[in-house]
Amino acid sequence: MPKMKTHKATASRFRITRNGKVIRRTQGGGHLRRNKHSRMRRIYKKNVVGDVKSMRKMVRRMAPVVDSS
Repeated sequence: MPKMKTHKATASRFRITRNGKVIRRTQGGGHLRRNKHSRMRRIYKKNVVGDVKSMRKMVRRMAPVVDSS
């Protein structure tokens, strides 16, 4: 049986903490920032921490070797 390959897009966008929570970047802040309010620009810099069981399961399935560092 061949080795399971890591989905590189998932591995680069998500990180699993030691407690099992999933960290990701806030969506919508990639471009067209000039039209956005300064409060929203500040919010886009932050990471989102989620403990959703289904999201954690999806990340572990697609990227089994995502480290917790």
